[in-house]
Amino acid sequence: MRIRIFLGALALSAFAGAAQAELAISANDGKQLRTGDPTPVTPDSISVIDMGHYPPKVLSTLHVPASMIGPPGAVAVGPGEKFAIVTAAEKYNPANPGKPDPDDKVSVIDLTTPSSPKIIQSLTAGPGASGVSINRAGTLALVAAKGESAIYIYTVAGNHLTPAGKVALDAGSNPTDVVFTPDGRKALAVAQGTSKIVELAVNGSTVTKTGNDVAPGRMPYGAVVTPDNAYSINTNLGGALDAAAPAPGQRARRVGTISMIDLKAHKLVASAEVGQTPEHVALSADGKYVAAVVANGTASAKSDPKFASVLGILRVFRVGPGTLTEVAKADSGHWCQGATWSDNGKVILLQCATEREIEVFHFDGKSLVQDKAASMTVESRPGSIASLHSR
Repeated sequence: MRIRIFLGALALSAFAGAAQAELAISANDGKQLRTGDPTPVTPDSISVIDMGHYPPKVLSTLHVPASMIGPPGAVAVGPGEKFAIVTAAEKYNPANPGKPDPDDKVSVIDLTTPSSPKIIQSLTAGPGASGVSINRAGTLALVAAKGESAIYIYTVAGNHLTPAGKVALDAGSNPTDVVFTPDGRKALAVAQGTSKIVELAVNGSTVTKTGNDVAPGRMPYGAVVTPDNAYSINTNLGGALDAAAPAPGQRARRVGTISMIDLKAHKLVASAEVGQTPEHVALSADGKYVAAVVANGTASAKSDPKFASVLGILRVFRVGPGTLTEVAKADSGHWCQGATWSDNGKVILLQCATEREIEVFHFDGKSLVQDKAASMTVESRPGSIASLHSR
């Protein structure tokens, strides 16, 4: 009873006075079949979630091409929450249902009426279309095409995208994500294949490489930029660059990290071990905290013998001038993917693919507490999520 009262007090504190919709868009993948999971193929979709009231609730669902294989930054919400862009790196392969084919879909969703979203445009990028970002002005969008080692450019007018070319990265770069700096003057491409963060200059609809690339760790995956344009923070699936070599006859120890780059000095300034497979970093709207989603070797099907004994981890770090300091962590569900913050920084939504749930956590600056009664169920595996301030 005391736990319930405590969570109720947190909810009132977090959302007192909230009067308007604050949207989060979850992209859900229905084609990820897993051994031991009897669930059949379900439609890919998005879920429109209202975070402006507590508990958060799903307002609507729309069938849209989506993919959870790739970084959880495959959704971006446009200015005023009027539209969203969703990419799909994979598509269903009827000839081999257990192995989806690469896809290149870019969908534009009208969110004018959140309870009734609509697909208003379908475009293509390169194969493996993954991370997507919209500049704050709402005039330009970028999509990382992993299979082509390129960043696709789209001008934006209202909620309409027009292809405007692409930037070819080095062969084998395999970019998984791309994110604008808040001032819109630069963008950062996460080149997983070459383990670099590639800096891009943005001038109108012209996007070019600057040559100021930084190696943050092994196999970087996704990134965010602080509101002051000073630092980027990214995940590294393969861990730190200086990780100790394995002993003879042993496999390399892969402890994933998150790392921080000083964007003015163009150098790595901080790195922190977080655990096996850091799927996502999500920055609070004020830039004071960053959440790291760690899959931690969790099961992708409930029938897995280790399902009950191995849990995911949600970690929160305080962001300082060139520093990352862990302040809280909590156990999570299984095969968790993306996270996003409420505008006031007191609630975090976390996607857990095995459970097909969006978990809800309260954060008070010192601790994370999950409100299990507030979890939201979705039909397909959630794999990417964004709100207005998260990309």
